[in-house]
Amino acid sequence: MGSGRGRGSQWGAAANGGGCTAPRAPRSRKRSARRTRGAGAGAGSARPAMELLPRSPGEFGSARYWDRFFRQRGQRPFEWYGAFAELCPVLHKYVRPRDKVLVVGCGNSELSEQMYDVGMCDDIINIDISDAVIRQMQERSGSTRPKMSYLLMDMLQMDFPDAHFQVVLDKGTLDALLTDEEEATIAKVDQMFAEISRVLQVGGRYLCVSLAQAHVLKKAVEYFSQEGWVVRVHQVASSGDKQQFVLPVFVYVMTKFRKIPGSAPQILEICPEEQDKPMRMESVEQLVAAVKDRQHYALLCSQISKTPCREQVSLDLCDKESGKPRYTLHVVDSPLVKPSRDNHFAIFIIPQGRETEWLFGTEEGRRQLAASAGFGRLLTVALHREQHYEGMAGIQAELSGKVMELAPPGLPARQQVPFLSVGGDIGVRMVRHCDTSPLSGEYVVEDVKGDGSCYFRRLIFLRNRSVVQSEARLLAPTPLQGQKKRRKDKKKPSPTEPPGAIDKSYLCCEHHKAMVAGLCLLGGPDALPGELAVLVVGLGGGSLPLFVHDYFSQAHVAVVEIDPSMLEVATHWFGFSQGERMQVHISDGLDYVAKLAAEAPAQYHAVMFDVDSKDLTVGMSCPPPAFVEKPFLQKVRNILKPEGVFVLNLVCRDARLKESVLATLRDVFPLLYVRRIEGEVNEILFCQPSPEGRCNPTELGVRAQALEGALRQPGRPWDSSYVLADMLQAVHIL
Repeated sequence: MGSGRGRGSQWGAAANGGGCTAPRAPRSRKRSARRTRGAGAGAGSARPAMELLPRSPGEFGSARYWDRFFRQRGQRPFEWYGAFAELCPVLHKYVRPRDKVLVVGCGNSELSEQMYDVGMCDDIINIDISDAVIRQMQERSGSTRPKMSYLLMDMLQMDFPDAHFQVVLDKGTLDALLTDEEEATIAKVDQMFAEISRVLQVGGRYLCVSLAQAHVLKKAVEYFSQEGWVVRVHQVASSGDKQQFVLPVFVYVMTKFRKIPGSAPQILEICPEEQDKPMRMESVEQLVAAVKDRQHYALLCSQISKTPCREQVSLDLCDKESGKPRYTLHVVDSPLVKPSRDNHFAIFIIPQGRETEWLFGTEEGRRQLAASAGFGRLLTVALHREQHYEGMAGIQAELSGKVMELAPPGLPARQQVPFLSVGGDIGVRMVRHCDTSPLSGEYVVEDVKGDGSCYFRRLIFLRNRSVVQSEARLLAPTPLQGQKKRRKDKKKPSPTEPPGAIDKSYLCCEHHKAMVAGLCLLGGPDALPGELAVLVVGLGGGSLPLFVHDYFSQAHVAVVEIDPSMLEVATHWFGFSQGERMQVHISDGLDYVAKLAAEAPAQYHAVMFDVDSKDLTVGMSCPPPAFVEKPFLQKVRNILKPEGVFVLNLVCRDARLKESVLATLRDVFPLLYVRRIEGEVNEILFCQPSPEGRCNPTELGVRAQALEGALRQPGRPWDSSYVLADMLQAVHIL
């Protein structure tokens, strides 16, 4: 079990020769003008414009309110939301020139007039409950648009015959009526829907322009889908004018079909703003959730375009076809970066497979990355293993439009925004194996390229994608002895070529290095312990027990693993093997230790716990809480020899829970050392049953040097970056 590798090398980014460009200057000037216009009343107005809006939502259904509203507003058209230029591409799909169109709750909107004027259709009847607005609109359009009419009529009780229209158009009327979910309101809405259904022909369309509040969308979709209609929701492309509404505008398209008992299941679809092809939804709830995702994104873009982010913001961009995440973005602002024209905004592409590293996978790491990059806002982009990418150029082309929606305030017009990465490429990730375990869920074994030319093999549990469970370095393939390199062999290896075997001399995880270093507590200041009995609970990829087995040549290692799938993974993918001095027991660690405590106490020199919790709701991901309860810890102490050491990998984000765990450990083990892993949540605890062997930091360093000297034998490979004494420098006694 692990928490990802350490901080890694100093970041060095290379621009990839491309980027995206900020909007032209006129848009900036228009925004300034809109702020000025929105700050006060309109020209010649005696009262603030906001007084024209209702005092309570219930007034939206009142004819008296709308009469007063339109008298005060005068001849100026009032558009709730959705300008004609934005709505036109959607309306053109569903309104034909010869259609007879009914507009319900028309108000003094210019929508009908604009549809008439551009030739979309001319047989349009507009109705409203406000006598004032109907007279106003008759005067405005009577002579210039002879085929269009305005009638004073309540849409809840219409005078039209059945099946009279091909299209019913509603711009904001449903939103104005469905202000709450009270019984009286729902009854009005049901009556409205029934009347619309009555006057529409079979094959006709009810087009509803709406802000798609959840209760409004849910009511409309449920009603018409249960009637057997086809329901499609379009997101309207925004013009960028956020003067009145930040939320995106949607058009519900309800197509009338005859209701046939036992017919095919309901058809629910959504058409996102950036594509025409509809996406099928499985349920009303899924459709409402998809709309809510788009609303949240619009709110986020609006918020971070106006003010810097105090906290890092995270979001996923999903594949259009599958709906699965394709990119994970983090918006990181650096307030201490001195702004200049060229350092407002950059996009950083995290190499594939390295998103779990400290620099890219933690808030503090990303903050350091952004500061060292020297940009006021850095957008980090993580790539997902289930997706295929066409290199850096393909990613730039795919992301350029979207990332500019997340640009910071004050970005200069026509500013080129660079894409950055490590070494200028997107890295290499090769999925070697994926499967599902009844105990661990979905997991994947993948090879990823690290810094330089090194490759690493990783085990990831997909229920917790940000954590590397096990990791091993791969040996580069070496030519056979006497084999000469031919000139054509000098070409770079293909990224799809399988790397070499597992490098068993290299411990990738910092917490594993610390756990091994702690075994120096077993020996005297000058000697390596002789025969060792070691129990490891938690196999993972097997790198920890393998290292102990290979470098402590007299050690007998017993490994307990609850999940048989992990033994297969370790054997087939991580070079693990059993033998005379290495045995794996498929068992629950709790049961195995309890049985040992009852039958064969005091037999182990070292007991090492590196076992993850399957319950992600607890603030402690390693070990499971039952492994640190007092009765069980007493059993662990019982199976240790008096001079033995219990080594525990603790990963706990809940401060109170951690204090409780440490207090319990102190009750059971009189001597307790702790080593915090820098840049990670992991803490390694060395627990001994007797206080007599207590060592100060200097003595620990001497013992670690002696142990390392014994382990580093001629002819045996050793990772020169691994210095045992360094691993124990930060140890302190609790």
